[in-house]
Amino acid sequence: MWELIRANKRKSILLFIFMGCILILLGYVIGEAYLPGKGGYNGVFIALIIWVIWSMIGYFKGSSILLSLSRAKEVTHNIHPQLFNVVSEMKIAANLPAMPKIYIINEEAPNAFATGRKPEKSAIAVTAGLLNRLNRNELQGVIAHEMSHILNRDIVYMTFAGVMLGTVVMISQIFLRGLWYSGGSAARYRSKRSNRDGGGAMMIIAIVLAILAPILTRLFYFAISRKREYLADATATRLTRYPEGLASALEKISSSNIKFSTANNITAPMYIVNPLKKTERSLTGLFSTHPPIKERIKILRNMSHGVNYNNYQSAFRMVTGKGIIPTSGLKDSKNIPVKEPSKDTSKQLSVKEKKREFGDLIRAVNGFVFLTCVCGLKIKLPPNFKKPEISCPRCKRTIQMPLAKIAAVASAVSAGEAIKETPTLEPQRYIRKGKMWETITCSCGNHIQISPSFMGPKASCNKCGRIIKIL
Repeated sequence: MWELIRANKRKSILLFIFMGCILILLGYVIGEAYLPGKGGYNGVFIALIIWVIWSMIGYFKGSSILLSLSRAKEVTHNIHPQLFNVVSEMKIAANLPAMPKIYIINEEAPNAFATGRKPEKSAIAVTAGLLNRLNRNELQGVIAHEMSHILNRDIVYMTFAGVMLGTVVMISQIFLRGLWYSGGSAARYRSKRSNRDGGGAMMIIAIVLAILAPILTRLFYFAISRKREYLADATATRLTRYPEGLASALEKISSSNIKFSTANNITAPMYIVNPLKKTERSLTGLFSTHPPIKERIKILRNMSHGVNYNNYQSAFRMVTGKGIIPTSGLKDSKNIPVKEPSKDTSKQLSVKEKKREFGDLIRAVNGFVFLTCVCGLKIKLPPNFKKPEISCPRCKRTIQMPLAKIAAVASAVSAGEAIKETPTLEPQRYIRKGKMWETITCSCGNHIQISPSFMGPKASCNKCGRIIKIL
């Protein structure tokens, strides 16, 4: 595993050198076009300054910017326990030093991505639609894929490669737009001046390079992005030992026709599947940000004899006729058999129930409070609700908001359950009323939501740390 990571680092360095050479050459040529004879070095200096500034921003704030652009919100274990359990399992399997932060994107389209500058400072973001559509085995495959990007250090590379690509594009656009908005007069003046200095062709070279440099840089960026998607698939199968989970997840994600409103050309390469479906269909081959989905699925489903890198290499050769795993990654020939899928114990929901669950998840992510009236009606209150009481729309019963704080304790006492005391905080007990979203109100006043798929024996308050036993 570490040899594969080192091989990835070496190739990343070589790619950075190549992209850096394009950046320096572009700065030099544009500088010479503006100031023949002495402007080349100034152009290189300015290009490097721009790149350093953008790199610093990308390193320290890149993750925050990507998550903000995607409108992702950090969530706690209580919002979706199954997601946290799966991430925790894959973190242990990957032997990561720290648990990635978990974000949910308010999108119905299924997708996910990972970001961060290092494994200790990483994050995984999934859409609400992904959680609503995938079963546990499929969710595990997706999380393992994103965990592989963190483990293989892809998230650092993609951030810096994207920054360098953005720098090349920005310098090219500034130069070309400057010529365009000047109406060509500045270019003609500089061309006459450069002809006197013996460098009349430099302006033409600068224009050609300003057009070609972003294209060449983008081609290399996309090429390494596609390759790393394959490597993340290969690593994910080692973590889950169940290739069909990821294959089935990719099938469901790619078949979704729901519009992804928060994705754009900057964030699209980060996702497990290109969220810009129209762009994916129009740009194929060298200009595609992701490998063909059908090819990825076919490779995964050909891994029936094991899930080590040699098995993935064999399956890859069967589908494409070539290899993808570096030689260093093939030294581990230990057989890792395919495991049996985990049993899906979740209740099969109708389309209407799935829509309701999706809506409840979005509300929970956005801080809504869920209260259940005695008549059984679930009342969903926005986070800015400040009234001391509310009337139940069904039975017209008035619910005093302060009384909600002792609702969990009252239900346990009425059922004859004793509450054990601890030296620190007194635990609570809560009796579930069904298999829908429910709200537990801790004695400290904090509201905790549990989802229909929650199967744990207890929950903890993220505000005061009190343990709440679920009966």
